[in-house]
Amino acid sequence: MEKLIAQGKATLTIAARVLKFSRQAFYKWLASPVSDRQAQDEEIIAKIRQIHADDPEFGYRFIADELHGQGVKISERRVWRLCSKIQAFSVIARRKPRGRKSGAPVHDDLLQRHFHADTPNTAWVTDITEHWTREGKLYLCAIKDLCSRTIVGYATSARMKSHLAVAALEDAMRKRGEPKGVIVHSDRGSQFRSRKFGAALKAYGAKGSMGRVGACGDNAAMESFFALVQKNVLDRKSWATRRELSAAITHWIERTYHRKRRQRALGKLTPIEYETIMEPAVSIAA
Repeated sequence: MEKLIAQGKATLTIAARVLKFSRQAFYKWLASPVSDRQAQDEEIIAKIRQIHADDPEFGYRFIADELHGQGVKISERRVWRLCSKIQAFSVIARRKPRGRKSGAPVHDDLLQRHFHADTPNTAWVTDITEHWTREGKLYLCAIKDLCSRTIVGYATSARMKSHLAVAALEDAMRKRGEPKGVIVHSDRGSQFRSRKFGAALKAYGAKGSMGRVGACGDNAAMESFFALVQKNVLDRKSWATRRELSAAITHWIERTYHRKRRQRALGKLTPIEYETIMEPAVSIAA
C-alpha cells in the first residue's frame, strides 16, 4: 500500500511539473473541484481578455458579437457579467468640437438623411476631422460606403485645404474601380464646395450631395466613424509627429475597423466579410 501511495505521489509530481501546476493546487481542487460552469466561465474570460487586449474600445456588446463570430454560444447578459468581473470596459472619450464654418451649398441633398444603400458604390459619405500632434494638427478626410460601412478612401494632411478632399476622393475611386454615378454626400465645408472638388466629382462621373447647415444628423454616419477613430487611436497616447499618427490611423482602419470590428447593421459581420458576401449577389443581379 505504501509503495502504491509513493508511486502515486511520484506520478503526481511529474504530472504537475509537465502541466505546470503545483501539488498544493491539485489537492485544493480535489477538496473543492471547479464546476463545469466555472470552468467554462474561465475559458470565456480568457477569450474576453484577448479580444479586449486587441481592441480596448470594445464594450460587452461588441465582445459578445466577436465571441459569437468565434462560435461561442453565449448571451449578452453573461458577457456583461464576465466583463464586469474582470473590469473589461470600453474606452470612453469625449469628442472635441471642430467648429468649422459652413457656406452656401453647391449641391442638393440627394440622401435626405437616408444613410443606407442596398449595393456598394451607390452612396458614399465624407467629412474631415482634425487631431493634434506635438508637430501641430493633422487633418483626416475619410469616405465611407453606406452599404458595407467600408472606408473606401481616406487621406491625411497638415493643412485642411481642398486638395485633402480631392486626395481622399481619388483614393476611393482608385480602390473601387472608378464606379460611375455614385453619390458623394458631405457637409457644407469649403473643401467640399471648392471648384477643385467639384471638378474631381465631375471627372469621375460622381454626384455631389450636401446636408443642411447646423444639422449634425445630416452626416451622422461619418460622425460615428470619427468618434471611433477618436477612441481607438487618438486618445491612446500623445502623438509626436503627424507621420506617426497618420500611420496609426491607417493601421487601425485596415487591420481593425475593416477586418475585426463587427457591426450590427451588417448582421454582426465586419465590413470586409459583408462585402465578400455582397459581391456574388451583386454579380447575379447585374
